[in-house]
Amino acid sequence: MTPDWITLRQGKAPLLVSLPHTGTEIPPEFLPGLVSPWLARKDCDWWIDKLYDFAADLDATIVRTTISRTVIDVNRDPSGVSLYPGQATTELCPTTTFDGEPLYRDGHAPDASGIAHRRETYFDPYHAMVTQELARLRGLHPRVVIYDCHSIRSVIPRLFEGELPNFNLGTNSGASCHPELQKRIERLCDATAFSRVSNGRFKGGYITRHFGAPENGIHAVQMELACRGYMPETIGPVSAANWPSSYDPAYAAPMRNALTHILETCLDFARSAT
Repeated sequence: MTPDWITLRQGKAPLLVSLPHTGTEIPPEFLPGLVSPWLARKDCDWWIDKLYDFAADLDATIVRTTISRTVIDVNRDPSGVSLYPGQATTELCPTTTFDGEPLYRDGHAPDASGIAHRRETYFDPYHAMVTQELARLRGLHPRVVIYDCHSIRSVIPRLFEGELPNFNLGTNSGASCHPELQKRIERLCDATAFSRVSNGRFKGGYITRHFGAPENGIHAVQMELACRGYMPETIGPVSAANWPSSYDPAYAAPMRNALTHILETCLDFARSAT
């Protein structure tokens, strides 16, 4: 049975859309140890599920967790190995925000047994679902694309210098997908008014690196969007008074249009397999 905190939309097209960081639910058992619920939800990929809801019209399979990444981050290596050695990042069970603010009151951060419990309860079922759905789609198609959806505030000095480009395409430095898919997505991004970088600060998280297996017909890409491209973003430090800003469909329309073309291109690429 599908856990009630996983949303699954099964499609038949050779495309799986993963939404690992749009959840805001924090089970009651974890609330007392947190500094504040707002801080615990601060680094959510705000409104990305709304931005990509057109994927259902493409008959994509969509897998989403409603659990906050503060409880457990399903896009981190469960072994604890850093995805970006030498650079600031957050853990499997984050203890700070992206800005370095403590998420837990003193002495209340999850210990090893608590992390293991969260992994078994939330991380493992999410990855089992993605694995199951990729296997189902590979049974229907010789080539499948898994597209991992993300967003982040445009300016976070602890994580990166300056202002992040609008499109941050990650393919694990080219290892997680065929070069042609990366090139097609890059061309589409570069034809818009938005800025783009490939395999820059964000090269793809655990989902992209773990599931991407071009030699087995599974091509994985991560798209990290700077929030200003699709929502009215306060640039710089934020507070509960101004973050998150609301979702404005009219504001998001240009980005949504570009993303529609990108997912359509992912489908074209998958269907071109012989």
